Amino acid sequence: MPQPDPDHGPTVAYFAHDWGDAAIRRRVAGFRRDGMTVAGFAMHRAEGDRPDWVVADLGQTHDNRYLHRALAIARAARRAQGAALGHADVIVARNLDMLLVALAARRRARQATPVIYECLDIHRLVARDDAIGHVFRGIESRALGRCAGFWVSSPAFLERHFAPFHPTARGGRLVENRLQAAPGPRPCAAAPSLAGRLRIGWFGNLRCARSLALLAALAREHRGAVEIVLRGYPATAEIPDFDRIVASTPGLSYGGRYRWPDELAEIYDGVDAVWAGDFMDAGKNSEWLLPNRLYEGGWFGCPPIAPAASQTGGWIAGRACGLTLPEPLERSLPALVAALLADRAPLDAARSRLLALPEETFLEPRGTLASLVADALAGRQPGSPPAARCGISTAPSA
Repeated sequence: MPQPDPDHGPTVAYFAHDWGDAAIRRRVAGFRRDGMTVAGFAMHRAEGDRPDWVVADLGQTHDNRYLHRALAIARAARRAQGAALGHADVIVARNLDMLLVALAARRRARQATPVIYECLDIHRLVARDDAIGHVFRGIESRALGRCAGFWVSSPAFLERHFAPFHPTARGGRLVENRLQAAPGPRPCAAAPSLAGRLRIGWFGNLRCARSLALLAALAREHRGAVEIVLRGYPATAEIPDFDRIVASTPGLSYGGRYRWPDELAEIYDGVDAVWAGDFMDAGKNSEWLLPNRLYEGGWFGCPPIAPAASQTGGWIAGRACGLTLPEPLERSLPALVAALLADRAPLDAARSRLLALPEETFLEPRGTLASLVADALAGRQPGSPPAARCGISTAPSA
Protein backbone atom coordinates (compact mmCIF):
# COMPACT_ATOMS: atom_id res chain seq x y z
CA MET A 1 0.00 0.00 0.00
CA PRO A 2 1.53 3.35 -1.00
CA GLN A 3 2.08 6.05 1.58
CA PRO A 4 -0.06 9.16 1.16
CA ASP A 5 1.78 12.01 -0.53
CA PRO A 6 1.01 15.42 1.00
CA ASP A 7 1.96 17.09 -2.28
CA HIS A 8 -0.83 15.22 -4.04
CA GLY A 9 -4.41 14.39 -3.21
CA PRO A 10 -5.76 11.82 -0.78
CA THR A 11 -5.20 8.08 -1.01
CA VAL A 12 -8.23 6.15 -2.27
CA ALA A 13 -8.67 2.47 -1.40
CA TYR A 14 -10.68 1.25 -4.36
CA PHE A 15 -12.61 -2.04 -4.04
CA ALA A 16 -13.58 -3.43 -7.46
CA HIS A 17 -15.04 -6.65 -8.84
CA ASP A 18 -12.70 -7.08 -11.86
CA TRP A 19 -9.38 -5.34 -12.38
CA GLY A 20 -9.59 -6.10 -16.12
CA ASP A 21 -12.88 -4.25 -16.61
CA ALA A 22 -12.42 -1.14 -18.77
CA ALA A 23 -14.84 0.79 -16.57
CA ILE A 24 -12.72 0.00 -13.49
CA ARG A 25 -9.60 1.19 -15.24
CA ARG A 26 -11.41 4.34 -16.36
CA ARG A 27 -12.40 5.18 -12.79
CA VAL A 28 -8.86 4.59 -11.53
CA ALA A 29 -7.54 6.82 -14.33
CA GLY A 30 -9.95 9.52 -13.14
CA PHE A 31 -8.74 9.32 -9.56
CA ARG A 32 -5.13 9.55 -10.68
CA ARG A 33 -5.88 12.37 -13.12
CA ASP A 34 -7.31 14.35 -10.22
CA GLY A 35 -4.10 13.91 -8.22
CA MET A 36 -5.14 11.05 -5.97
CA THR A 37 -3.14 7.94 -5.09
CA VAL A 38 -5.04 4.70 -5.73
CA ALA A 39 -4.57 1.47 -3.79
CA GLY A 40 -6.71 -1.25 -5.30
CA PHE A 41 -8.42 -4.25 -3.73
CA ALA A 42 -9.81 -6.16 -6.70
CA MET A 43 -11.12 -9.48 -7.91
CA HIS A 44 -10.66 -10.60 -11.50
CA ARG A 45 -12.80 -12.54 -13.97
CA ALA A 46 -9.98 -13.95 -16.10
CA GLU A 47 -6.26 -14.45 -15.82
CA GLY A 48 -4.27 -11.74 -17.50
CA ASP A 49 -2.01 -8.79 -17.05
CA ARG A 50 -2.28 -7.02 -13.75
CA PRO A 51 -3.16 -3.33 -13.98
CA ASP A 52 -0.58 -0.57 -13.74
CA TRP A 53 -1.90 0.57 -10.36
CA VAL A 54 -1.16 -0.96 -6.98
CA VAL A 55 -3.69 -3.74 -6.39
CA ALA A 56 -4.24 -6.51 -3.87
CA ASP A 57 -5.59 -9.66 -5.52
CA LEU A 58 -8.88 -10.66 -3.87
CA GLY A 59 -9.31 -13.77 -6.02
CA GLN A 60 -11.14 -14.89 -9.13
CA THR A 61 -14.89 -14.86 -9.63
CA HIS A 62 -17.29 -15.72 -12.47
CA ASP A 63 -20.43 -14.29 -14.06
CA ASN A 64 -23.73 -15.43 -12.53
CA ARG A 65 -22.26 -18.30 -10.47
CA TYR A 66 -23.81 -16.98 -7.30
CA LEU A 67 -22.68 -19.64 -4.82
CA HIS A 68 -19.10 -19.43 -6.06
CA ARG A 69 -19.37 -15.63 -6.00
CA ALA A 70 -20.64 -15.61 -2.41
CA LEU A 71 -17.74 -17.80 -1.32
CA ALA A 72 -15.31 -15.61 -3.27
CA ILE A 73 -16.68 -12.50 -1.54
CA ALA A 74 -16.26 -14.13 1.87
CA ARG A 75 -12.65 -15.02 1.03
CA ALA A 76 -12.05 -11.51 -0.33
CA ALA A 77 -13.16 -9.98 2.96
CA ARG A 78 -10.46 -12.00 4.71
CA ARG A 79 -7.80 -11.24 2.09
CA ALA A 80 -8.37 -7.47 2.27
CA GLN A 81 -6.09 -7.22 5.26
CA GLY A 82 -7.19 -4.51 7.61
CA ALA A 83 -3.75 -3.07 8.29
CA ALA A 84 -3.36 -2.26 4.59
CA LEU A 85 -6.23 0.22 4.87
CA GLY A 86 -4.39 2.28 7.45
CA HIS A 87 -2.97 4.74 4.92
CA ALA A 88 -6.23 5.22 2.98
CA ASP A 89 -8.06 8.52 3.41
CA VAL A 90 -11.26 7.29 1.77
CA ILE A 91 -12.65 3.95 0.56
CA VAL A 92 -14.65 3.70 -2.67
CA ALA A 93 -16.45 0.38 -3.26
CA ARG A 94 -17.92 -0.44 -6.65
CA ASN A 95 -21.30 -2.19 -6.46
CA LEU A 96 -22.90 -3.93 -3.51
CA ASP A 97 -20.73 -7.04 -3.25
CA MET A 98 -17.52 -5.03 -3.03
CA LEU A 99 -19.16 -2.62 -0.60
CA LEU A 100 -19.75 -5.53 1.78
CA VAL A 101 -16.11 -6.58 1.38
CA ALA A 102 -14.92 -3.03 2.02
CA LEU A 103 -17.05 -2.60 5.13
CA ALA A 104 -15.85 -5.93 6.51
CA ALA A 105 -12.22 -4.97 5.87
CA ARG A 106 -12.72 -1.60 7.54
CA ARG A 107 -14.27 -3.28 10.57
CA ARG A 108 -11.37 -5.74 10.84
CA ALA A 109 -8.92 -2.82 10.63
CA ARG A 110 -10.82 -0.91 13.34
CA GLN A 111 -10.78 2.14 11.09
CA ALA A 112 -13.24 5.00 10.70
CA THR A 113 -12.28 5.71 7.10
CA PRO A 114 -15.20 7.22 5.12
CA VAL A 115 -16.73 4.77 2.62
CA ILE A 116 -18.40 5.72 -0.66
CA TYR A 117 -20.75 3.25 -2.37
CA GLU A 118 -20.39 3.46 -6.16
CA CYS A 119 -23.53 1.93 -7.69
CA LEU A 120 -23.18 1.32 -11.43
CA ASP A 121 -25.92 -1.30 -11.74
CA ILE A 122 -28.97 -2.32 -9.73
CA HIS A 123 -28.30 -6.05 -9.55
CA ARG A 124 -31.18 -8.36 -10.40
CA LEU A 125 -31.12 -9.92 -6.92
CA VAL A 126 -31.60 -6.48 -5.34
CA ALA A 127 -34.28 -5.47 -7.85
CA ARG A 128 -36.48 -8.55 -7.43
CA ASP A 129 -40.07 -8.01 -6.28
CA ASP A 130 -40.17 -11.05 -4.00
CA ALA A 131 -38.82 -12.02 -0.58
CA ILE A 132 -35.32 -12.54 -1.97
CA GLY A 133 -35.26 -8.99 -3.27
CA HIS A 134 -36.52 -7.73 0.08
CA VAL A 135 -33.64 -9.49 1.86
CA PHE A 136 -30.99 -8.08 -0.48
CA ARG A 137 -32.44 -4.56 -0.26
CA GLY A 138 -32.29 -4.88 3.51
CA ILE A 139 -28.60 -5.77 3.25
CA GLU A 140 -28.04 -2.81 0.95
CA SER A 141 -29.92 -0.48 3.30
CA ARG A 142 -27.81 -1.48 6.31
CA ALA A 143 -24.63 -1.07 4.27
CA LEU A 144 -25.74 2.36 3.04
CA GLY A 145 -26.22 3.44 6.63
CA ARG A 146 -22.48 2.92 7.18
CA CYS A 147 -21.43 5.00 4.15
CA ALA A 148 -20.44 8.65 3.88
CA GLY A 149 -22.22 8.87 0.52
CA PHE A 150 -23.03 7.04 -2.68
CA TRP A 151 -22.58 7.62 -6.40
CA VAL A 152 -24.88 6.48 -9.19
CA SER A 153 -24.32 6.56 -12.94
CA SER A 154 -27.94 7.21 -13.97
CA PRO A 155 -30.68 9.41 -12.47
CA ALA A 156 -33.14 6.55 -12.94
CA PHE A 157 -31.28 4.57 -10.28
CA LEU A 158 -32.25 7.29 -7.81
CA GLU A 159 -35.81 7.66 -9.01
CA ARG A 160 -36.63 3.97 -9.41
CA HIS A 161 -34.53 2.31 -6.72
CA PHE A 162 -32.96 4.50 -4.06
CA ALA A 163 -35.87 6.91 -3.58
CA PRO A 164 -38.55 4.23 -3.04
CA PHE A 165 -36.42 1.69 -1.14
CA HIS A 166 -33.81 3.82 0.67
CA PRO A 167 -35.57 7.17 1.18
CA THR A 168 -33.38 8.20 4.12
CA ALA A 169 -30.06 7.61 2.36
CA ARG A 170 -28.03 10.81 2.13
CA GLY A 171 -25.08 12.00 0.11
CA GLY A 172 -26.18 10.69 -3.31
CA ARG A 173 -24.35 12.05 -6.34
CA LEU A 174 -24.92 11.50 -10.05
CA VAL A 175 -21.59 10.58 -11.66
CA GLU A 176 -22.18 9.59 -15.28
CA ASN A 177 -19.95 7.09 -17.10
CA ARG A 178 -18.13 9.83 -18.96
CA LEU A 179 -14.62 9.46 -20.32
CA GLN A 180 -11.82 10.46 -17.97
CA ALA A 181 -9.46 11.55 -20.73
CA ALA A 182 -9.84 12.23 -24.43
CA PRO A 183 -9.29 8.88 -26.23
CA GLY A 184 -8.26 10.74 -29.38
CA PRO A 185 -9.25 13.82 -31.37
CA ARG A 186 -12.91 14.33 -32.14
CA PRO A 187 -13.84 14.42 -35.83
CA CYS A 188 -13.94 17.99 -37.10
CA ALA A 189 -17.17 17.57 -39.06
CA ALA A 190 -19.75 15.02 -40.06
CA ALA A 191 -18.78 13.62 -43.45
CA PRO A 192 -21.73 12.79 -45.70
CA SER A 193 -22.45 9.07 -45.85
CA LEU A 194 -23.47 6.86 -48.74
CA ALA A 195 -26.86 5.19 -48.93
CA GLY A 196 -27.29 1.49 -49.60
CA ARG A 197 -24.99 0.05 -46.92
CA LEU A 198 -25.00 0.22 -43.12
CA ARG A 199 -22.58 -0.91 -40.40
CA ILE A 200 -23.90 -1.13 -36.83
CA GLY A 201 -21.58 -1.78 -33.90
CA TRP A 202 -22.33 -3.40 -30.56
CA PHE A 203 -19.42 -2.87 -28.19
CA GLY A 204 -18.53 -3.48 -24.56
CA ASN A 205 -20.17 -6.03 -22.29
CA LEU A 206 -22.14 -8.22 -24.74
CA ARG A 207 -24.64 -9.64 -22.29
CA CYS A 208 -28.09 -9.25 -23.85
CA ALA A 209 -29.56 -12.21 -25.74
CA ARG A 210 -32.40 -10.16 -27.21
CA SER A 211 -29.99 -7.55 -28.59
CA LEU A 212 -27.97 -10.26 -30.31
CA ALA A 213 -31.13 -11.80 -31.78
CA LEU A 214 -32.32 -8.41 -33.09
CA LEU A 215 -28.98 -7.58 -34.68
CA ALA A 216 -28.51 -11.06 -36.17
CA ALA A 217 -31.98 -10.83 -37.74
CA LEU A 218 -30.97 -7.54 -39.41
CA ALA A 219 -27.85 -9.12 -40.88
CA ARG A 220 -29.85 -12.05 -42.24
CA GLU A 221 -32.66 -9.89 -43.65
CA HIS A 222 -30.33 -7.41 -45.36
CA ARG A 223 -27.55 -9.79 -46.32
CA GLY A 224 -24.75 -7.88 -48.03
CA ALA A 225 -26.22 -4.46 -47.18
CA VAL A 226 -26.14 -4.51 -43.37
CA GLU A 227 -23.07 -5.53 -41.38
CA ILE A 228 -23.13 -6.04 -37.60
CA VAL A 229 -19.78 -5.64 -35.85
CA LEU A 230 -19.37 -6.99 -32.31
CA ARG A 231 -16.39 -6.18 -30.07
CA GLY A 232 -15.94 -6.67 -26.35
CA TYR A 233 -16.65 -9.25 -23.67
CA PRO A 234 -19.37 -11.82 -24.51
CA ALA A 235 -21.21 -12.94 -21.37
CA THR A 236 -21.77 -16.56 -22.31
CA ALA A 237 -23.65 -17.19 -19.07
CA GLU A 238 -26.37 -14.89 -20.51
CA ILE A 239 -25.89 -15.88 -24.18
CA PRO A 240 -24.71 -19.53 -24.15
CA ASP A 241 -25.13 -19.85 -27.93
CA PHE A 242 -23.15 -16.68 -28.72
CA ASP A 243 -20.47 -18.49 -30.74
CA ARG A 244 -23.02 -20.51 -32.71
CA ILE A 245 -25.07 -17.43 -33.65
CA VAL A 246 -21.99 -15.50 -34.76
CA ALA A 247 -20.63 -18.42 -36.80
CA SER A 248 -23.96 -19.11 -38.52
CA THR A 249 -24.96 -15.52 -39.37
CA PRO A 250 -23.41 -13.99 -42.52
CA GLY A 251 -22.86 -10.28 -42.03
CA LEU A 252 -22.42 -10.61 -38.26
CA SER A 253 -18.85 -10.73 -36.98
CA TYR A 254 -17.12 -10.78 -33.60
CA GLY A 255 -13.70 -9.12 -33.53
CA GLY A 256 -12.77 -10.06 -29.97
CA ARG A 257 -11.99 -7.86 -27.00
CA TYR A 258 -10.45 -4.46 -27.58
CA ARG A 259 -7.81 -2.41 -25.83
CA TRP A 260 -9.38 0.46 -23.94
CA PRO A 261 -8.94 3.34 -24.66
CA ASP A 262 -6.39 2.68 -27.42
CA GLU A 263 -8.82 1.11 -29.89
CA LEU A 264 -11.92 3.22 -29.24
CA ALA A 265 -11.29 5.50 -32.21
CA GLU A 266 -10.84 2.52 -34.50
CA ILE A 267 -14.01 0.68 -33.50
CA TYR A 268 -16.33 3.71 -33.46
CA ASP A 269 -14.94 5.24 -36.65
CA GLY A 270 -15.53 1.88 -38.33
CA VAL A 271 -19.33 1.88 -37.93
CA ASP A 272 -22.24 4.13 -38.89
CA ALA A 273 -24.18 3.72 -35.63
CA VAL A 274 -23.82 1.98 -32.28
CA TRP A 275 -26.44 -0.22 -30.65
CA ALA A 276 -27.19 1.10 -27.14
CA GLY A 277 -30.10 -1.10 -26.13
CA ASP A 278 -30.05 -3.65 -23.29
CA PHE A 279 -32.69 -6.11 -22.07
CA MET A 280 -30.73 -8.43 -19.79
CA ASP A 281 -32.77 -7.15 -16.83
CA ALA A 282 -35.78 -5.86 -18.74
CA GLY A 283 -38.03 -3.46 -16.86
CA LYS A 284 -35.37 -2.93 -14.19
CA ASN A 285 -31.66 -2.20 -14.50
CA SER A 286 -31.63 -2.44 -18.30
CA GLU A 287 -34.31 0.22 -18.55
CA TRP A 288 -32.60 2.53 -16.03
CA LEU A 289 -28.92 2.49 -16.98
CA LEU A 290 -26.87 4.85 -19.16
CA PRO A 291 -24.26 2.73 -21.00
CA ASN A 292 -20.64 3.62 -21.71
CA ARG A 293 -21.43 3.51 -25.44
CA LEU A 294 -23.29 6.83 -25.20
CA TYR A 295 -20.15 8.64 -24.08
CA GLU A 296 -17.52 6.72 -26.04
CA GLY A 297 -19.49 6.78 -29.28
CA GLY A 298 -20.65 10.34 -28.73
CA TRP A 299 -17.07 11.56 -28.46
CA PHE A 300 -16.40 10.17 -31.94
CA GLY A 301 -19.72 11.31 -33.41
CA CYS A 302 -21.17 7.80 -33.71
CA PRO A 303 -24.98 7.98 -33.36
CA PRO A 304 -26.62 5.61 -30.85
CA ILE A 305 -29.76 3.56 -31.48
CA ALA A 306 -31.83 2.58 -28.42
CA PRO A 307 -35.36 1.75 -27.21
CA ALA A 308 -37.40 4.90 -26.64
CA ALA A 309 -38.87 3.60 -23.35
CA SER A 310 -35.58 3.65 -21.45
CA GLN A 311 -33.31 6.11 -19.68
CA THR A 312 -30.91 5.73 -22.61
CA GLY A 313 -33.66 6.61 -25.07
CA GLY A 314 -34.55 9.66 -23.00
CA TRP A 315 -30.90 10.77 -22.93
CA ILE A 316 -30.72 10.49 -26.72
CA ALA A 317 -34.05 12.19 -27.37
CA GLY A 318 -33.25 15.06 -25.01
CA ARG A 319 -30.16 15.88 -27.07
CA ALA A 320 -31.57 14.90 -30.50
CA CYS A 321 -28.32 13.03 -31.04
CA GLY A 322 -29.41 9.56 -32.11
CA LEU A 323 -32.33 7.33 -33.03
CA THR A 324 -34.94 5.87 -30.67
CA LEU A 325 -37.43 3.10 -31.33
CA PRO A 326 -40.81 2.05 -29.92
CA GLU A 327 -41.71 -1.50 -29.03
CA PRO A 328 -41.95 -4.01 -30.50
CA LEU A 329 -38.39 -3.60 -31.69
CA GLU A 330 -38.74 -6.73 -33.79
CA ARG A 331 -40.80 -4.51 -36.14
CA SER A 332 -39.50 -0.98 -35.52
CA LEU A 333 -35.77 -1.77 -35.81
CA PRO A 334 -36.02 -3.49 -39.24
CA ALA A 335 -38.22 -0.62 -40.45
CA LEU A 336 -35.66 1.93 -39.29
CA VAL A 337 -32.79 0.09 -40.95
CA ALA A 338 -34.71 -0.22 -44.23
CA ALA A 339 -35.36 3.53 -44.15
CA LEU A 340 -31.70 4.31 -43.40
CA LEU A 341 -30.53 2.14 -46.27
CA ALA A 342 -32.59 4.38 -48.56
CA ASP A 343 -31.81 7.70 -46.86
CA ARG A 344 -28.95 8.31 -44.42
CA ALA A 345 -30.03 11.89 -43.59
CA PRO A 346 -31.24 11.02 -40.04
CA LEU A 347 -27.86 9.45 -39.23
CA ASP A 348 -25.97 12.41 -40.68
CA ALA A 349 -28.08 14.85 -38.65
CA ALA A 350 -27.51 12.88 -35.44
CA ARG A 351 -23.76 12.75 -36.11
CA SER A 352 -23.63 16.51 -36.66
CA ARG A 353 -25.56 17.07 -33.44
CA LEU A 354 -23.20 14.84 -31.46
CA LEU A 355 -20.16 16.70 -32.73
CA ALA A 356 -21.79 20.04 -31.86
CA LEU A 357 -22.38 19.07 -28.22
CA PRO A 358 -19.84 20.35 -25.66
CA GLU A 359 -16.94 18.06 -24.84
CA GLU A 360 -18.16 17.94 -21.21
CA THR A 361 -21.17 15.91 -22.38
CA PHE A 362 -18.82 12.99 -22.92
CA LEU A 363 -15.62 13.95 -21.06
CA GLU A 364 -15.67 14.40 -17.29
CA PRO A 365 -14.18 17.77 -16.27
CA ARG A 366 -10.90 17.62 -14.40
CA GLY A 367 -11.44 17.90 -10.65
CA THR A 368 -14.89 16.27 -10.59
CA LEU A 369 -13.80 13.18 -8.65
CA ALA A 370 -11.51 15.22 -6.40
CA SER A 371 -14.49 17.37 -5.42
CA LEU A 372 -16.66 14.32 -4.72
CA VAL A 373 -13.98 12.73 -2.54
CA ALA A 374 -13.42 16.04 -0.71
CA ASP A 375 -17.12 16.13 0.17
CA ALA A 376 -16.88 12.65 1.70
CA LEU A 377 -13.73 13.52 3.64
CA ALA A 378 -15.31 16.68 5.00
CA GLY A 379 -18.53 14.88 5.90
CA ARG A 380 -20.42 17.37 3.77
CA GLN A 381 -23.74 16.69 2.19
CA PRO A 382 -24.27 18.05 -1.33
CA GLY A 383 -26.35 21.21 -1.39
CA SER A 384 -29.60 21.95 -3.19
CA PRO A 385 -30.51 18.32 -3.94
CA PRO A 386 -33.01 18.02 -6.79
CA ALA A 387 -34.25 14.71 -5.35
CA ALA A 388 -34.30 15.58 -1.68
CA ARG A 389 -35.55 12.24 -0.41
CA CYS A 390 -32.30 10.62 -1.52
CA GLY A 391 -30.02 13.57 -1.03
CA ILE A 392 -29.09 13.47 -4.72
CA SER A 393 -26.88 16.12 -6.23
CA THR A 394 -25.43 16.19 -9.69
CA ALA A 395 -21.80 16.28 -10.71
CA PRO A 396 -21.29 18.85 -13.52
CA SER A 397 -22.51 17.63 -16.87
CA ALA A 398 -23.66 19.11 -20.15
